[in-house]
Amino acid sequence: METENLQPLLTPEGQSLLAELREFAPEEELALATRLRREHPAELVSAAFGQARLRQRARAKFGPDADLMYFTPNGVEQSTRRSVAEWRARRFAGLGVRRLADLCCGIGGDVLALARAGIEVLAVDRDPAACAATAANAAALGLSDLVEVRCADVADIDVTGYDAVFTDPARRTSRGRVFDPEAYAPPLSWAIEAGRRTPVGALKVAPGIPHEAVPADAEAEWVSDHGDVKEAVLWFGTGAGHPHRATLLPHGTTLTGGDLPDPPAGPVGRYLYEPDGAVIRAHLVAEVAGQVGGRLIDPKIAYLTSDRLVATPYAHAYELTDVLPFHIKKLKALLRERAVGTVVIKKRGMAITPEELRRQLKPSGPNSVTVILSRTDRGPLMMLGRPVTAGTAADQVAADQAGGA
Repeated sequence: METENLQPLLTPEGQSLLAELREFAPEEELALATRLRREHPAELVSAAFGQARLRQRARAKFGPDADLMYFTPNGVEQSTRRSVAEWRARRFAGLGVRRLADLCCGIGGDVLALARAGIEVLAVDRDPAACAATAANAAALGLSDLVEVRCADVADIDVTGYDAVFTDPARRTSRGRVFDPEAYAPPLSWAIEAGRRTPVGALKVAPGIPHEAVPADAEAEWVSDHGDVKEAVLWFGTGAGHPHRATLLPHGTTLTGGDLPDPPAGPVGRYLYEPDGAVIRAHLVAEVAGQVGGRLIDPKIAYLTSDRLVATPYAHAYELTDVLPFHIKKLKALLRERAVGTVVIKKRGMAITPEELRRQLKPSGPNSVTVILSRTDRGPLMMLGRPVTAGTAADQVAADQAGGA
């Protein structure tokens, strides 16, 4: 989206077009575009269709707000989803931040969440289209009084007097993802120094950042949303007592630590725990093992096991019915014997893909099962079971005891 293509959409005529295109289906586009071009300028119709398509894509990140917002193609792909931005804004507000400079603001995903948290935001980006979108988004959501948009190079911004700086360096170019942190725009080293210039600082980094690349004075936070790891953030000035943090959305549960040794490995018990991806990235599996009284099934595989079920928000639990050496023919026979037609396949440390295994198994029947494959130092295993919670397991124990009585 070019800046000049956005301004006509802000007019009453442009707003009317966007409202008409809110729910259009792809198969309707040709006929609808033909009709609208008889009533409106072709350039305006084209811009409205482009923006309507971007809004539809953005609903997964921004929910109902997407139908009021303005996007660039890059902005839809790279902007922070609302749930994550709101979590970060709450952290900033809880740390006493009232004025913040958002460097590399993009289309304003974080800006909007920060302003909604009552924080005054200076939104900076060198892309005029992104700046135009941020300003339009703040206006559309009634947040303009808390947002100043400045189109400039972030290196030229004086952050004196601000409580915090947040930087989201661009990690993609027209040629794809950038893996060298010093090739980010701005470079990671610059963003780290920017985070140290104010009482509180934060910068977004790739979730796969090596732990040895985390500065000694930073707290590293990995954030997942509904089980998918979305980002990592380096925080400065938080006074955190632990170097690592895993935050799980949408509930906002947070686990800190990073100082414990790896738990021991041992035989597979009645229950298997699959830690959340943010927990694994943050190297906090040992903390979860301590909560559930668990052990690893292999020293290098992030599956925990225990003979008892303990409620934890940081791992999914499975009650196992079978633990066997991995053998496709044996697995296929078991599923056929139990009339299993729905198979959820999870795996770690093994080359086979779930899709490939499912094709070989050809499951059929009314029942369902979870199959968990894992490499271990005792050979590859296949574990069959079902997802459970602490409540269902407690009910089952009570029922077993009642039956025995």
